Order: sequence, then C-alpha cells, then structure tokens
Amino acid sequence: MGRATDDIEDLLRRHAPQVLGALVRRYGHFDPAEDSVQEALIAAAEQWPRDGIPDNPRGWLIRVASRRLTDRLRSDEARRRREETAAALTPADAFVAPPPGEGPAGAGPSGLGRAPSEDDTLTLLFLCCHPALSPAAQIALTLRAVGGLTTAEIARAHLVPEATMAQRISRAKRAVRGTQFRQPDARDRDQRLAAVLQVLYLIFNEGYTATAGPDLHRTDLAREAIRLTRAVRRLLPHEGRVTGLLALMVLTEARTPARTGPDGELIPLDEQDRALWDRTAVAEGTALAEEALAQGPAGDYQLQAAIAALHDEAERAEDTDWPQILALYDLLVRRSPDPAAALGRAVAVAMVQGPRAGLAEVEALAKTAGTAGRSGTAGQRHYRLDAVRAHLLERAGDMAAARTAYRAAADATLSEPEANYLRRRADRLDG
Repeated sequence: MGRATDDIEDLLRRHAPQVLGALVRRYGHFDPAEDSVQEALIAAAEQWPRDGIPDNPRGWLIRVASRRLTDRLRSDEARRRREETAAALTPADAFVAPPPGEGPAGAGPSGLGRAPSEDDTLTLLFLCCHPALSPAAQIALTLRAVGGLTTAEIARAHLVPEATMAQRISRAKRAVRGTQFRQPDARDRDQRLAAVLQVLYLIFNEGYTATAGPDLHRTDLAREAIRLTRAVRRLLPHEGRVTGLLALMVLTEARTPARTGPDGELIPLDEQDRALWDRTAVAEGTALAEEALAQGPAGDYQLQAAIAALHDEAERAEDTDWPQILALYDLLVRRSPDPAAALGRAVAVAMVQGPRAGLAEVEALAKTAGTAGRSGTAGQRHYRLDAVRAHLLERAGDMAAARTAYRAAADATLSEPEANYLRRRADRLDG
C-alpha cells in the first residue's frame, strides 16, 4: 500500500502544474485556480487509493478542479455584479464555464478549449519567471505554483517566517495578474527561457548547498529543481542550455552520498570517497553533457556541465584532468563575468600552475570585489573567496595566514556545516 501511495503522490505532483496551467489559461484567475487544483489533488489522494487510478488521471483532475473553480466563480459576489451590469449586452450563458466533458466546438474533453499538455507547465514557468518579478519572487512563485511546495516548505527553505513568504507569493501573484497566459513569442522567448533556467539553477544550488541553517543539503529543493528541469527538457529536447543545465544538476547531485560524514560534517570534493558516488547518475549526466555540447554553441550551462563531468569521471582526486578544466573555465569566464566561475578558475589555475599562481588570481578577484563593495553591498566579498584563499595558503605553506582566512570565512558564512568545517581546518593548523 505504501508503494501505491508513493506512486499516486508522484503522479499528482507531475500533473499538478499541467492542471493549474490549463485552468489559468482558460479562466485567468490564478489564486482561485490554484485553490481549486489543491482541492482536486486532495480529492484524488483520498479516492484513488480506494477506487484506483483513473484511466486519464490528468483529465480527471482537470474536470474536478474545473468544477470547483466554476462553483467559486459563480458564487463570487463581485462576479455576479459584473454579470448583472453586462446582462443587457451579453448572453447570460457567456459567463458560465462549460460543464466537464462538454464545451464549445473544437474544445477538448476537458472543456478547456484544447487538450492540456505539458506545454502548460512550460507556459506556467514562463509566467512565474515574469520579468516584472524580482528573482526572489520568481523562485517563490515557481516553487509554489509549478513545484507544488507549500508556503511553509518554501519559507523553511529560505529561513523566513511563513507569513513573510505568504506575503511574497501573494505580491508575486498580484504582479502577474492580468498577464496573458501564453508562451512568449520569438522576440523575447530566449530572454524568458534564460530567466526560467536561472531560477531552476538557483533552486538547485540552494538545495545542494543551503546558504544558511543547520543542514548542508536540502534534498527536497535539489530534487525538485531536477524534476522541473527534466520537464522543461521534455518540452525543449533540442535546446542545449536546457540539456546542459540538467547535465550539470545530475552530475553534481551524483556526489551527494559522499559529501557528508556520519555526523553531517562537510567533506570537500578532493577528500570524498568516490565509491559512494551514484555512478548511474554520473553516466547519465556525462551523456547529457556530451549531448548538450553537440546541440549548438557552448553556453554557460554546457561548459559547467563539461567541467562537472571531468570531475565525476576521475576515479581519484589526483586523476582529475585539471588542464582541461582550466581550459573550460577560460572559455566560461570569457563568456560571463560570474564571480563563482572566476573563483573556480582560480582554483584550476592553482592546480595546474601551483598555489601561488592561484593566490594571485584570488587577490585580483578580491580587489575587484572590494572596488564594487564601496558602491553597494552587492559587490562585497563573499566568504568563499576567503575559503579558497585559506586553502591555497595552506597548500603554499603559509599556515598563519591560512588560519586567519579560514576563520574569516567561517565567521562570514551562515551555513553551520560550512562554518564548522572551516573552523576545524583552522584548528587543525593550530595543532
């Protein structure tokens, strides 16, 4: 029974954004549609284990959710007032949604104009990543509407009160209210897809290494980001950026079993037991990375995936092909001024040319960050800069400076596992 319940939960999670997209496309009411979909999901969770999964589960969910939404709209007082105002000009039945199974000519069996498909998932993603929203709002709305996470779950992931997250999501919904529910046209599709992929990338990163709190890894967020990226790839199988992002996620997540010790302590990449890595995931991610590079000009995600594949293919840390990784980082930093990529390149320089060469790169990055920091907090130095500096100073034999840098990094991070790891490194040098 437990396995059957899990299968039903997976099925409901997969169909939920498609059902919500279908209702929003037809009715244009985001909040009532979301509530109606939730009621349909609850009804399915109660009935399907008892009565069995229907032949067309998505159609079943749409019919139930549509019925609930129609009831809501019919009972809405403001809507009744609008109907009365327009009654003289508009046929009375124009405001009544077609009952389940019927509909206007050309309508699909759901009565929503056309048969819903996973295209609605992508369209819903585009809506949640609307340029009018801040990145934080895009992430929250995507996790709520497309990922199916509760407001409480999203709040816990971001370490904010549930009421604060509820307000953030409500504001995001108001901001996109009235937006036409359709995929963007060719003129802005690339830009909007870039926003969608960036949001999925940020969700995965927060899941893989939480920026704050007692846990290093948020499995729910990381897996949700991978699931949503797989859904986007099913819709855009020949888009190299999508394939590259999925490859990067799969290759990175494959290392999860070896990232922490028995007490949850962080284990860095070069010290991990690689026998614990998920080799099935490594094989899938490597194949995806190769496919992504063949799908067009190499973009940021394709290059990052290629770097991740080189790390995962090495049976031992000392077998890592650092010259090739450095060459890929050279391409990456020329394409994008991303500080994380530049810091990764500094590490690669150190592994190829020696720790002093890497330290020179880190110091150049620190000067850039310091200059930007004088004009605003966005450019202030990140603790990872001190962490990398500490590691390279230790390799160069400057233990006193390494201790200072490790402690500076530990004091700056909000992640408890990372702070504990950095302090242990400093204490070890004291010993």
